[in-house]
Amino acid sequence: MYKLNHKLILLILLVPFFGNTQEINWLSMNEALIKQKEHPKKIMVDMYTTWCGPCKMLDRNTFSNPQLAEYVNANFYAVKFNAEGNEEVDFNGQPLTNPNYDPAKAKRRNSKHQLAQYFGVNAYPTIVFLGENAEFLAPIPGYRTAPQLELYLKLFAEDLYKTINSQESFNNYAKSFKPTFTP
Repeated sequence: MYKLNHKLILLILLVPFFGNTQEINWLSMNEALIKQKEHPKKIMVDMYTTWCGPCKMLDRNTFSNPQLAEYVNANFYAVKFNAEGNEEVDFNGQPLTNPNYDPAKAKRRNSKHQLAQYFGVNAYPTIVFLGENAEFLAPIPGYRTAPQLELYLKLFAEDLYKTINSQESFNNYAKSFKPTFTP
């Protein structure tokens, strides 16, 4: 009897730590594009590479934030895309690949995928935001903490970007923005 109660108490104590973890529901680019046609929603693309240290930090420190993950899942199709990988993507009826991909370099610098080129991605990580019809909205290069990324997530999810028509208006938005995601 004691062991059963002891295990039950341990389970009750651990549920808040492990039972409520929220993770981002990552999709491939093709999966997100198919889902978007069925149910329009913006797409957030994490353009990463296997060798990129800040990309790994983004996964470990930012994308693991439960508040951020919940917000992303509710408002975006989230795509994790290796910008130097060999995935074939059907983007707006155009097949995009990495014709110079070298499998021997899979874990180090490789050639850039055509999708990364299409979006003009030149640094990693870069988070690319797409509209509800897969139209390009913006690239956000560099590592961001959860509160820093929250500014951009809400900018696009809530269509606030449509009211920003200058660097000054973006600066005003950024200055007045109050993050709610805890680091």
